[in-house]
Amino acid sequence: MAFIFYLTHIHLGYDALAQLPAECARIGIARPLIVTDKGVVAAGLVQRALDVLKLGDVPVFDDTPSNPTEAMVLAAAARYREEGCDGLIAVGGGSSIDLAKGVAIAATHPGTLTEYATIEGGSGKITDAAAPLIAVPTTAGTGSEVARGAIVILNDGRKLGFHSWHLLPKSALCDPGLTLGLPAPLTAATGMDAIAHCIETFLAPAFNPPADGIALDGLERAWANLERATRDGSDRDARLNMMSASMQGAMAFQKGLGCVHSLSHPLGGVPVNGRTSLHHGTLNAVVLPAVLRFNENAETVVANNRYARMRRVMNLPDGADLAQALFDMTARLGLPAGLRQMGVDEQVFDKVIAGALADHCHKTNPREASAEDYRRMLTESL
Repeated sequence: MAFIFYLTHIHLGYDALAQLPAECARIGIARPLIVTDKGVVAAGLVQRALDVLKLGDVPVFDDTPSNPTEAMVLAAAARYREEGCDGLIAVGGGSSIDLAKGVAIAATHPGTLTEYATIEGGSGKITDAAAPLIAVPTTAGTGSEVARGAIVILNDGRKLGFHSWHLLPKSALCDPGLTLGLPAPLTAATGMDAIAHCIETFLAPAFNPPADGIALDGLERAWANLERATRDGSDRDARLNMMSASMQGAMAFQKGLGCVHSLSHPLGGVPVNGRTSLHHGTLNAVVLPAVLRFNENAETVVANNRYARMRRVMNLPDGADLAQALFDMTARLGLPAGLRQMGVDEQVFDKVIAGALADHCHKTNPREASAEDYRRMLTESL
């Protein structure tokens, strides 16, 4: 049985940010905490949101790291309580939105954050007491603004998912105007994240035709527009289509993801140069070709002609090598060609594989992967 739940308010277009005051009023947020990062502040995007809000002295937490951490979730939650806030506005990429979802739990629920992680059985413990959240994405990739999940690196080093419909933002203001100044490398990396979401959810074996349709249309938009948006950041049509593709990938991935994400989640927690800062979208781009080769002969993929359907919307010839097409796209975008180029080597494989096998995306891949399958995919991705 398919469970289909598309239930949030989405404003998509170049006037979306202007809806922020009305959405705060609709939701009942009078004293928000803005969750963001220093780069978004420096780009002037937080000030644009403050100018629209016209609420006077609005507290801002701008210490979101490139990969959200439990320590920063707790710091922001403390600020939320100190300031007497009654809601959250996340202005930024997936990291800021995911951090805000962590705050929505930590600021309103007892106990440790770990207790609410999905693989710890915590989803059912997240209640409607979670702080209401408005998401304002400034990148086109994660789609976290319309998703019920968040990924956070815990103090014990694990990078885990938190999932509940109570974490779904009450409103998503998807304004592509906020992405016009996004640097080309970040445009490329986040765009490949959107492509990975659309592909993985389309390949997931669950029966959910609306999710398939949304994902396939999102893939068509992203594939046709990502290079344009990367090459010319002021291309308004390309930016609009990438914002839509990002949103669509996340609207659809309630159906499930797969091995790309079960690998990229633990890879994102691998220390490189003393920091856990590997970009999620870039990791997805690098491991996606190996996963596509692994999944090509999966029973549900073959039965539903899924690779042929993806080739059609990607405007590729019949029988084209999808894995090679994705590898070539990554190269054209100037992203790393492999994990080794990102500072990852075989020494971390055992830890990554253990994380992949325990990840919430592992069981929704169209073909079950063993430890050796994951090792082979990692080796191919080096």
